[in-house]
Amino acid sequence: MITYASLGGAAMEMQNGKKTLRIFPEKGAMKGADFALLSRPEEGEDDTVISWPGEYDIDGVSIRGIGHDGGKQVSYVIECDDIRGAFISSPLHEWNDNELELLGDVDVLCIPADDVKLAQKLIDEIDPRVLIPLPTKDKGTFDDLLKNVGAKGAETVNDYKIKSKSGLPAEGRDLVVLKAGK
Repeated sequence: MITYASLGGAAMEMQNGKKTLRIFPEKGAMKGADFALLSRPEEGEDDTVISWPGEYDIDGVSIRGIGHDGGKQVSYVIECDDIRGAFISSPLHEWNDNELELLGDVDVLCIPADDVKLAQKLIDEIDPRVLIPLPTKDKGTFDDLLKNVGAKGAETVNDYKIKSKSGLPAEGRDLVVLKAGK
């Protein structure tokens, strides 16, 4: 089972029973996680922090860091238990064909609500089976994105759990609004 939870803003936590990953955590919010994935490359000796484009394999969890802006910004696609989740870093930008190809087919998309039009374009291009918008800018921008994707007034939940790939919607798209902070 994979569990997705919000840590506030673009920061997420993903657990698969074996490992806990924190994606885009604030400084100091890495405690309690096995690994942290950062949106900006950092030099360092900490082998529990991933911040560079490339491919990583950690106890059956496959991670691909996709570099943007000459490698100054990194988004991630994580595959475990046959479910592929994408975590798009903030600020949003246009994705080229190569970056979209590296991303591949996405089951769960976690996307920041930085820019409504750009977020909608990426959602349409990626076409995930589950969409988790993240409130990264202001409440108005987040509400506009929720309205655009059909979730205005949607119920918020503490976390989103998937037992297996068969638990994903066969048609259409599930929209998940997470409560900020864990």
